[in-house]
Amino acid sequence: MQVITWKELPIANNPRELLLQIERGDESAAAELVRMYLPEIRRAVRVRLTDPRLRRVLDSADVCQSVFANFFLRVSLGEYDLDHPEDLAALLIAMARNKLLDQVRRLQSQKRDQRRMVVDGDQAMQGVVDSGDSPSRVVADRDLMAEVRRRMSTEEQQLADLRAAGLDWNEIAQQLNGNADSLRKKLTRAVDRITQELGLSQLQ
Repeated sequence: MQVITWKELPIANNPRELLLQIERGDESAAAELVRMYLPEIRRAVRVRLTDPRLRRVLDSADVCQSVFANFFLRVSLGEYDLDHPEDLAALLIAMARNKLLDQVRRLQSQKRDQRRMVVDGDQAMQGVVDSGDSPSRVVADRDLMAEVRRRMSTEEQQLADLRAAGLDWNEIAQQLNGNADSLRKKLTRAVDRITQELGLSQLQ
């Protein structure tokens, strides 16, 4: 099977170009990426959303909204480095699957009346993705991004800044005299820690 690279795609619908724009805070680029990938992610969610109990508290739109919101937050911080278009689709589908699995675990652990159940993981993103707001607003939410950066160490902020400047992990490793994989994992752990502190971890 032929593997398509970002460079082989037209600029007008090249997800890699959109990701770079999203890292710079371009909300319109985020909205375009949602348009391109939403149907595929929604289909993947609907195939797995078979438990009637889960459907009472969650639908495919809820899952997709949460997945994209979390994805854009992490893209804005330069966490991801995707080599091929297929990698992006696979990542979004994996995030959606994890979201569903998390909800199933909560249903099993809480064992309470479904009419009273609140999907509390999404409450932390109210004002960003609630009331009809697009999840693409995450990239333009300055208060959210400022709070995330405030909770980073100086070194973690430096990694995010270098990623925002367009450097790949090998270039960052060379500049900081470190290991590319270790530095990438350091930023990932930082984002994981902060999203948990802010109550956003349920959106992973």
